[in-house]
Amino acid sequence: MSLSLPTAEVVRFHLSLNVSDLGRSVAFYRTLFGMEPAKQRADYAKFEPDEPPLVLSLEPNRKPGPGTLNHLGIRVPGVPALLAAKARLERAGLACKWEEGVECCYAKQSKFWLTDPDGTLWEMYVLEEDIDHRGMGQVREEPKADEGAVWEHRLGDALPARIPAADGSLDVVRLRGSFNVPVAAAERARVLTDARRALKPAGRFVLRALTGEREVAAPALPGSGAKVEFVPTKDDLVGLVEAAGFCGVTLTKYGDPPCFVKDGNAMRETHIEARKAPAG
Repeated sequence: MSLSLPTAEVVRFHLSLNVSDLGRSVAFYRTLFGMEPAKQRADYAKFEPDEPPLVLSLEPNRKPGPGTLNHLGIRVPGVPALLAAKARLERAGLACKWEEGVECCYAKQSKFWLTDPDGTLWEMYVLEEDIDHRGMGQVREEPKADEGAVWEHRLGDALPARIPAADGSLDVVRLRGSFNVPVAAAERARVLTDARRALKPAGRFVLRALTGEREVAAPALPGSGAKVEFVPTKDDLVGLVEAAGFCGVTLTKYGDPPCFVKDGNAMRETHIEARKAPAG
């Protein structure tokens, strides 16, 4: 792949692996590469050998899954190269999802994401600086070509009085951080009821939020967590989705390790999925 980079700059391949035991994996790769980790925390580790020019990150994930691959990536030395690569790929017809100033994996990055035909997630990014907290910008669910009609709301956007879609017209409704701001119980119930209205029979509902072991207002979290003004509990959110009349309510992710721990309250990336009841 040609990125039109100056020859003095270094492009590094990036591989992120889910590991069941971070300590054992660090020991293995320390021996394999003959070097200490470039970065190591209780919930993350990274190796950066020069031969091969690799960035290998290790993500503790004890949940069973189809394999160990988290995502693949390429780290480039500057934003101009990143933008040039994005422009080239988009001209070729590939959808790229841009993120600027994202804080994740104890680093601040600008990046874009894309998926291959089999759904493998690729990241191309610039490392802007190291930071002392994990951040919230973890790997995000990428839109799929066969999702159909989708409406999405994100943290920071105003909640509409009504989802701009006809009754029963959407395949997916996705709320990302929508309830990480103070929203009255009646308003949260209204939003969920409206989501069910707009979905087709058997349509998919997706709720993403930062949740805590206990509810907390104004948590004053660092970095990108500063956007979070309210942290509900996962049980409260599951109960709201069930009360709104969705079926098949499932907790698909409850982040381990937590994104933040403050005053003994562990706060985790939480994903809840459900369906509108099928017709008939």
